[in-house]
Amino acid sequence: MEVPAALVASHTAHGRAPEREWIAGLPALVAELADRWELTRDGELRSGEAALVVPVRDRDGGPAVLRLQMPRAETAAALSGLRAWEGRGIVRLLDADPGRGAALLERLDGARSLASLADDDRATGILAGILARLHAGPAPADLPRLGRVAEDMLAEVPAALAALPDPADRRRLADWAAALTELAGEPGDRMLHWDLHADNVLAGEREPWLAIDPEPLVGDPGFDLWPALDSGRERLVANREVARTVRRRFDLLTEALELDRDRAAGWTLARLLQNALWDVEDGRTSVDPAQIALAEALPRP
Repeated sequence: MEVPAALVASHTAHGRAPEREWIAGLPALVAELADRWELTRDGELRSGEAALVVPVRDRDGGPAVLRLQMPRAETAAALSGLRAWEGRGIVRLLDADPGRGAALLERLDGARSLASLADDDRATGILAGILARLHAGPAPADLPRLGRVAEDMLAEVPAALAALPDPADRRRLADWAAALTELAGEPGDRMLHWDLHADNVLAGEREPWLAIDPEPLVGDPGFDLWPALDSGRERLVANREVARTVRRRFDLLTEALELDRDRAAGWTLARLLQNALWDVEDGRTSVDPAQIALAEALPRP
């Protein structure tokens, strides 16, 4: 089995031994799990930068996928969330080995995502419906909490401000941090997907559309809107439709999910703050113009 080049590159670029060892052990791990779960390979391997996806048939000949990701805290959280959701609006977990970062999942149509829909209102409505179902699920006790995430973000702000030479960027970051500070005392208790955008919704047979690749977090549903608002960013920028589309999506999402608009806008600014902090951590010294454009399109909280 040849591991896809993109997955190899993402795990070996920094030369860390655990990542290299995990990549080197993938063929043997696939063989071991296939033997344990009585699976047979059934199609081309797929991968992103984080996970290997192996199409398989189960012992009864049914289609499934074996998904392998390096065991980390977020990998275990994803499995915990999938187990709790039980397939409600999201891909169904059939079996798992958390210690190996392995999940056996129902097979969806990897060639057809929600991004293929031309009608943006319809796609946004489908995202809203899925989010509503995911937010209604019970939150396992072992998932990370938005309150702690917010505390960590605010603690990183002073260093991030010092890394931004442009006064306008520093003002933006400070404004976004202020919005988070106002909300951090009531972080919420719903189970969030944390990364639900059109490319993370695939066509299925059990239901027309199902979410994939959750990064479960317990918190306020407003913190879950940014990926849907930002979905298909390159096309929006190319067509100069960022402001109009973001406003329309925000209206549709907040209405469908019955969210307080000011709080939802504030939590979305918190997501932009999170993105900016990650960028600074990676060495960037300016705020992403695409994030600025999205912030300017939001109603002010």
